[in-house]
Amino acid sequence: MSSYFIREVFFRPDTEYARELTTIPAPIHNALRRLLKQARGSSVFIPIRSMQYLAVLDTEELIFVDALGGYAYHNGEGGRLIRLAWRPFVGQASLCDPVSCEMVYYFKDLKDIQRRLLSEIGLALDRLRLKQTIEERPRATVRILPFKPRRD
Repeated sequence: MSSYFIREVFFRPDTEYARELTTIPAPIHNALRRLLKQARGSSVFIPIRSMQYLAVLDTEELIFVDALGGYAYHNGEGGRLIRLAWRPFVGQASLCDPVSCEMVYYFKDLKDIQRRLLSEIGLALDRLRLKQTIEERPRATVRILPFKPRRD
């Protein structure tokens, strides 16, 4: 499997629109942690194609950018605007328990987007895990032999 690094720039808006405390399901949190561990601490891009969003996972948070909009320039450098961030709290009583998480909204009217992201991120993680599994599998060699039934 080939590996390469992508450099992306993301801007965090100066002001937050809202914050709320909620929980994310344990399977999603566990999959995110597993993915980050496999990446050895570097950031991981998770495309959510059904929404045209990109999730970027690092050790502190999961940020979401709209792939179709929200591009900005600052000091001669361009990048996407962060629309929403999930900041899970460290510490999970059990691997099956939901994880407390702070949702940070940088734009208004993102409650519906937030709910949809919560439902779509699991599918995106499954697709990413399947893709990694296929790419990491060693190439197999196949031999086809003619079948000759025994004659008694």
